Amino acid sequence: MRITVVYDNEVIQKGLRADWGFSCLIEGEGMPCILFDTGASGRTLLYNMKQLGLDPGDIEVIFISHGHLDHTAGLPYILELARDAVLYVPASFSLNIPGRKVVKVSESVLVCDQARSTGELEGIEQSLLLDNGTGITVVTGCSHPSVGRIIDAASRYGRVNGIIGGFHGFRDFGRLEGLSLICPCHCTTYKTEIKRLFPEQSTGCGAGLVLDI
Repeated sequence: MRITVVYDNEVIQKGLRADWGFSCLIEGEGMPCILFDTGASGRTLLYNMKQLGLDPGDIEVIFISHGHLDHTAGLPYILELARDAVLYVPASFSLNIPGRKVVKVSESVLVCDQARSTGELEGIEQSLLLDNGTGITVVTGCSHPSVGRIIDAASRYGRVNGIIGGFHGFRDFGRLEGLSLICPCHCTTYKTEIKRLFPEQSTGCGAGLVLDI
């Protein structure tokens, strides 16, 4: 399974554009191509995807973590190109697109055999759980419900091995003990502290990052 960070407020690959927001593309054998969130600018999102050699027309699922604009403003641009994609949105996010399948998520739901939603936590946000057969990697938007609560929700479905995405103001660093991958992105306040405490497990994030899990 491969995660490519398409949109972030930092870049790690020359030629890409940084902007406040987050989006990543998830690909794997036997599973649909999933776009997680869409960043704050459709133009930046599509530009970075083109530079990375990613075709928006290949996207089969669009998974929206929460309704804030730095995660959703690129959605109209992607919908124009990913014409058959199914949307998974938290129940609190009001979205109705005639002729398009939109799954409004309250409780945990399978997206495919290898991916499921945590369900909407605290009435605002869902995270995506990726199961590669040896454990779960959690993809978060901003972690408004807290990283700890997201990990607890993910742990119902297997051992959590890693987490990537925005951690917001999370600082209960003991909750990260035992993870083999820690990749704080976008709106993470304590990146420096996380890297200091978990130097071997931590990976810097930015547009252009590719993780094979």
